[in-house]
Amino acid sequence: MKQAIVHIALVVGDYDEAIDFYVNKLKFDLIEDSYQPEQDKRWVVVSPPGSNGVTVLLARASTPEQRNFIGNQAGGRVFLFLSTDDFWRDYERMVSDGIRFVRPPQEQDYGTVAVFEDLYGNLWDLLQLHPDHPMARRGRAE
Repeated sequence: MKQAIVHIALVVGDYDEAIDFYVNKLKFDLIEDSYQPEQDKRWVVVSPPGSNGVTVLLARASTPEQRNFIGNQAGGRVFLFLSTDDFWRDYERMVSDGIRFVRPPQEQDYGTVAVFEDLYGNLWDLLQLHPDHPMARRGRAE
């Protein structure tokens, strides 16, 4: 059996402001932005550059209950993990683009990591795993 997680839904306040942040600040690729008239919503999918894995579905909150979760989908914990092949390149670019880091870079047993906020306050790890870490080896040609 082979299965995969395809999308992670991220509840956002506004499609266009979310696209602006993810595409222009984080440099994600806009994979799809299509209107679904039967539900009066958009299907907006973004992905980190060069990624062929899970994508992020930017899902606009449509009820008061959903709006309560904007920026706090994981109860204040780190919610998403953005892996990079060059931590310092991406960290310095993100800082220069105004991304707010709430925990500075640290060297850990598994690699280099820092925690940043998205435009709504969700916490993300920016991380570069050491080459010998099991997750760094996933997907590499043997």
